[in-house]
Amino acid sequence: MEVLLEKNSPTLASLKVTLTKEDYQPKVDKVIKDYSKKVNLKGFRPGKVPSHVIQRMYGKSILVDEVNNLLSTAVSNYIRENKLQVVGDPVPDREKAAEVNWDSPSQFEFSYDLGVATDFEVNLAELPAVKRYTINVDDNELTKTVDSLRERFAESLHPEVSELGDMIFGELKQETSEFTTRTAIPTKQVKEDSVSKFIGIKKDDVIVFDIQNTFTDEAAIAHVTGKKKEDTAELSGEYTLVVEDVTRSAPSQLNQEFFDKVLGAGQVETEEQFNEKVLEIIKGNYERETEALLRRDIENALLESIAIEVPADFLKDWLERTNEGKFTREQIEEQFEDFQKSLKLSLIKNKIADKESVKVEYPEILAFTREMVKGQFGIYGDDESMKETIDRVAQGYLADKERDNYTSIFNQVFDNKVLEIIRSQVTTDEQTIEVSEFEKLAKGEEVAA
Repeated sequence: MEVLLEKNSPTLASLKVTLTKEDYQPKVDKVIKDYSKKVNLKGFRPGKVPSHVIQRMYGKSILVDEVNNLLSTAVSNYIRENKLQVVGDPVPDREKAAEVNWDSPSQFEFSYDLGVATDFEVNLAELPAVKRYTINVDDNELTKTVDSLRERFAESLHPEVSELGDMIFGELKQETSEFTTRTAIPTKQVKEDSVSKFIGIKKDDVIVFDIQNTFTDEAAIAHVTGKKKEDTAELSGEYTLVVEDVTRSAPSQLNQEFFDKVLGAGQVETEEQFNEKVLEIIKGNYERETEALLRRDIENALLESIAIEVPADFLKDWLERTNEGKFTREQIEEQFEDFQKSLKLSLIKNKIADKESVKVEYPEILAFTREMVKGQFGIYGDDESMKETIDRVAQGYLADKERDNYTSIFNQVFDNKVLEIIRSQVTTDEQTIEVSEFEKLAKGEEVAA
């Protein structure tokens, strides 16, 4: 077997593979022999079909399969062993392949077009300093977060008399249409000039109101009546609500029950401990956000500092061919700049990973997935009572082959490990900023120096 590379340009190459009979015939003979032991043919005892019969019936298809297997392995091995920066997939020369005479096999020649990236070096020490931000988390931020948590874990009260913001439950009727339903009316969705009818209300009171002139919008009418939004225009006239209950959402008290709901049972015992833990969580959340911003800025610095050329037209053709029916050429053209950036970043990160011998093991993947699941469940601390459930959900998520979740998480863990290597070698310009300034930066807006 002979494999020759010919560079046609800095980003295009041809790979010529020549196979002799000595390369493929032993493999073909072995498959034919295996067939003769397994195939059941009328007139022959099981496992006793002569090889020449198998050759006559299946020889050509076996030859094609074995040659294709050899070609695939040869091309992959050559690319890997010679560390070619191949982008896209090798494209076989179909005209040359069509000329092959499978009926009189001897020496075969095949050719593949390759798209390659130009050579480049990664010297992280030479990258310009990247700004790394620390967000100033003050008492005001803590107060806002605690208030938000108190609202999230609000308690439901049942006052005797209603106030603005309460929910009024009861039976809604319209005598003229024989309409009746049990419903809940949020007073926040009642128009200002009608809300007085719903304030100071208690159980067994009767409220009469015009269905079209009482609520802020069609969605509110649909919610109250149980009708579809598009059907609410047909409703008219006065409706009657017989009040059965008033409920009020009150911010949770700063007590042990609230602490346990937010952080997990037994994590803290006092308000001071709770505030310390919440402040730690806030800082951790902002730390993740600043890390995400730092990642973006590092990636931009890599792209700006490391020159890599890729074969644009080759890649566009490859994308169109491999995504046939999913994307038009116009869509590929529109999104190609982003694809090209992603491709170049991948090449850079792979070179760093290869140099640093980066490996990703299953325990790392499972640990990452556990943290992701905890975030989805809204678990802030180490809740032992949920550990078994979290592990089961995480393992089930990774086992979902249809969505290929394992590969997705693997790539994220790999990316994080490579980023850590980059972080350790890139100079950072440390800056402390306020939350409002960071929010602007995250949106890509400029902030005052």
